[in-house]
Amino acid sequence: MPALKNAKRERFAQFIASGMAVGDAYEEAGYNRDDGNATHLKQEPEVAKRIEEILGRAARRVEVSVEKVLRELAVIGFANMDDYVRIGADGDPHLDFSALTREQAAPIVELTVEDFKEGRGENARDVRRVKMKLADKRAALVDLGRTLGMFKDRVEHSGPDGGVIRTSSEMDLSKLSIQELRQLEAIRGKLASDAKPNQE
Repeated sequence: MPALKNAKRERFAQFIASGMAVGDAYEEAGYNRDDGNATHLKQEPEVAKRIEEILGRAARRVEVSVEKVLRELAVIGFANMDDYVRIGADGDPHLDFSALTREQAAPIVELTVEDFKEGRGENARDVRRVKMKLADKRAALVDLGRTLGMFKDRVEHSGPDGGVIRTSSEMDLSKLSIQELRQLEAIRGKLASDAKPNQE
């Protein structure tokens, strides 16, 4: 898909694809942040398709795929100290990297080797201390679980000061400012789009 004909929309799509927050991208693209249409614009089919295309192109450039990301998360999530530690005859643990594979090395985020002398004079001895830190297994497992649909986030909405959300039929809209009306319309649009079934 070529760039969008509307320059503002194209900039907005580029900013969203780069990871910018929706409101910031909307403003940076040249729109009025307070008009409440940022989320609506992101969901417009032409813009949504353009964002997907930009993201897909970027992923192909760096050869990123869902499978690769999931595989890497699994490597981190299922890393085991048994891959790095051997227990000596004396029962003491010793780090052993002699047969380390690339996959086993992936979860290692820090490796520190310190050489120093312990003691004084004739009693001094050479000591080597090796510290290793693995990536956060729990975070990787949670990310995997979310991707696989094992965990569902529950989102609750509330009205002003944490109160009940009143529907438009319950409130006197004539008392709202233009900005409040626009915000209300943006919220209604978001709720309506969230309620639509995913059409894949």
